[in-house]
Amino acid sequence: MRVVLAEDLFLLRDGLIRLLEAFDFEIIAAVDNAPELTRAFEELEPDVAIVDVRLPPSYTDEGLQCALEARRRKPGLPVLVLSQHVEQLYAHELLADGSGGVGYLLKDRVLDAAQFVEAVRRVAAGGTAMDPHVISQLLNRRSAADQPVGKLTPREREVLELMAQGRSNAAIAGQLVITERAIAKHTANIFTKLGLTQSDDDNRRVLAVLAYLDQN
Repeated sequence: MRVVLAEDLFLLRDGLIRLLEAFDFEIIAAVDNAPELTRAFEELEPDVAIVDVRLPPSYTDEGLQCALEARRRKPGLPVLVLSQHVEQLYAHELLADGSGGVGYLLKDRVLDAAQFVEAVRRVAAGGTAMDPHVISQLLNRRSAADQPVGKLTPREREVLELMAQGRSNAAIAGQLVITERAIAKHTANIFTKLGLTQSDDDNRRVLAVLAYLDQN
């Protein structure tokens, strides 16, 4: 699997290269600034990109903007974004086109190599990989604003958080130690309360939920 990596911190970039290569990924470009990332997107055809939100020269959101522009040119290009903090706007922008193949992980929570690699593979396959802390903050913000998510039961919130991470019904059932039939019922209730139409496409379902939670 061909990977473009953008991270300005040398030690973290080097560590990610070594980790990914150990799991048989091919690093076709490893850059530390936005102009080089743009050039890599233009000249190469990665299967997935792993991008730090903040890159030189401005250290604002140049990494994210480069990735979004690349996805506009090639819809569905898989992108996994790494961020130091939860930024609601970043999550919203990343999910806005609804085409899947996106991830948003916090750097200081990427502690398990196997989980990180699984997230990269999930995104590369067109799925979603969202950090649980990101989802929790989005849910809490919507609840605090008295949005429909506040109508969810504690169990439904648990299911929604796991759905938003990209988990299948079977995986959620295993995590919560309940039956898949129970998960299906909770899912139906969630969509009813949020006013969202159910879909058999798990990825679109997750993106719809996140987009709804993140909208103003």
